[in-house]
Amino acid sequence: ELARELAALEGVFVKYICDVDAQHAAKAAAAVAAVQTPAPRTTGDFRHILDDREVDALVIAAPDHWHAPAAILACAAGKHVYVEKPCSHNPREGELLVAAARKHNRVVQHGTQRRSWPAIQQAIGLVRDGAIGRPIMARGWYNNVRPATGRCTEAPVPEGLDWDMWQGPAPRRPYRENIVHYKWHWFWHWGTGELGNNGVHSLDVCRWGLGVEYPRRVTSGGGRYWFDDDQETPDTHVVTFEFGSTFIVWEGRSCHPRGFENSRYGVAFYGTEGTLIIDGGSFRIIDLKDNEVRKVAGPGGNTAHLQNFIDAVRGQAKPVAEIEEGHKSTLLCHLGNIAHRTGRTINVDQKTGRIVGDPEAQSLWSRQYAPGWEPKV
Repeated sequence: ELARELAALEGVFVKYICDVDAQHAAKAAAAVAAVQTPAPRTTGDFRHILDDREVDALVIAAPDHWHAPAAILACAAGKHVYVEKPCSHNPREGELLVAAARKHNRVVQHGTQRRSWPAIQQAIGLVRDGAIGRPIMARGWYNNVRPATGRCTEAPVPEGLDWDMWQGPAPRRPYRENIVHYKWHWFWHWGTGELGNNGVHSLDVCRWGLGVEYPRRVTSGGGRYWFDDDQETPDTHVVTFEFGSTFIVWEGRSCHPRGFENSRYGVAFYGTEGTLIIDGGSFRIIDLKDNEVRKVAGPGGNTAHLQNFIDAVRGQAKPVAEIEEGHKSTLLCHLGNIAHRTGRTINVDQKTGRIVGDPEAQSLWSRQYAPGWEPKV
């Protein structure tokens, strides 16, 4: 999807499609060939792309454990980067990615595309300008009806899949049928759960609207309640982020469609004079008498965000989701997951975002890597 949309932008040529699954690579190349000529080349190893001096930028839409390591290598090779959310598998990777972008002076755009949606930009401006009075709190939520992950044992690697390269920076594990190509999200070894998968979008908007950076305290509740299977991450999750004068609540239910404010996915800002509710690319304002006083609809999608990235690479604009902002929003997800995994409240240094006084929680700040794949700046 991203490759096809990029190829449709003026002055953009997609030279390569990289996928460790040969069938997926061929399918994506064919989709791009429908909007550009010639068709892109395919490869199973993105490092070949980094050696090509004609390539200006790399778009990383791989599993979470690949995002930061690949982006750091791309920066070191002189490439600009569009990295999908979440920008890291753990907090340390996010710190390193920001450092790599600064060291090599590269544009790194985070895939939190709501920062490019016109109605959302307008909504955030209204919140900051006092349209709902003083914001007291923000809530983000995501609801879905996902299938069971199932129980699987070791199985033969499918033909055409480079399982070793798929694992990349992650320590090696046997192939199982409930990992590739999507359910890896629900295993800590490769994914960050629903909080990192979709929660990062709403948390980014919450943080943007409230103008906050690092929380002082993070509390998590929830667990795996729907299915008894291999899934490790919670299917029902509520996280609270306290910032002192305000706070954010995120709630995710991966197996239940009912959300808040008549929306399965959204963000709400609650203020002293009203409420602003974001639903997709639209928003509405409700006053304290529960009357809808304003409603604005707008487009969503990826195109505007990709165009902003291209404009930034050309020096014509600033990236609206610059990687430091992406890291701060992703860090909220990591802190929420760490609170869940340790089973206790996490205290945070609001100046640095670092965990305070909890060695066990701090041990989840980074991870072990496959030999030779340790990210370095």
